[in-house]
Amino acid sequence: MTRITLQGVLYDDKSSFLKGPRLAPPLIREAYHSNSANYFSEDGTSITPDLLKDQGDYSVSEYFDIEKITTENLEKGSPLLTLGGDHSITFPIFKVFQKVYGSIDILHIDAHSDLYSKLDGDPFSHACPFYNIIKNNLANRLVQVGIRTLNSEQRETAKKYGVEIIEMKDFDATKLPTFQNPLYLSFDLDALDPAFAPGVSHHEPGGLTTRQAISIIQGINVPIIGADIVEYNPKRDINNMTAMVCAKLFKEIVSKMV
Repeated sequence: MTRITLQGVLYDDKSSFLKGPRLAPPLIREAYHSNSANYFSEDGTSITPDLLKDQGDYSVSEYFDIEKITTENLEKGSPLLTLGGDHSITFPIFKVFQKVYGSIDILHIDAHSDLYSKLDGDPFSHACPFYNIIKNNLANRLVQVGIRTLNSEQRETAKKYGVEIIEMKDFDATKLPTFQNPLYLSFDLDALDPAFAPGVSHHEPGGLTTRQAISIIQGINVPIIGADIVEYNPKRDINNMTAMVCAKLFKEIVSKMV
């Protein structure tokens, strides 16, 4: 089986509302190892630690140090999964993927489209990573699922750059997107309804159930060469519920990467 490189990015300086996602990576790891569950994904793959080339967690002081860290850890042919961290980390990480693999597709699962050109004067806010990716023509295709907060600016940006958005109000579990190219998956925990993932900074009602999210991952029809799990905020979690959701998603994603 292919071994998956794992890195944690302890960073939430670009969070616009609440801090806390920088605390997430070690707690996701702890939930993954919890004796309350096991290492198996639902397809029967045993996601044991020996499948992972675990590079540990990185404290980050300068934003674009994330690009340097990812460059050190990404080897072509070895998928890389990142635990965040706020969603701003996706832009510097994906820059490295584009350099290594060329233009690839992105599946972005989130309550928010993150297509702001800037937020609160910051062009690298956690509300901006996908604007930066498409503005710089880094992705071949960007598909967003679960979105339920689009404003006029983001709708115009999506139309201008050809972003494919499946808004939550239009979500149909029988009509999931399909892809032709290798894929980068970016999963923001607030894609889930707060009932299923209370440990996030932005509680946006009306989201995906955990089962719907898992089904989207299981239905991916091409190789996943990179992924991130972001925006888990332990400060808002209840009884580690969201940490266990992260661990579940982690195992399902890895089972698609090996």
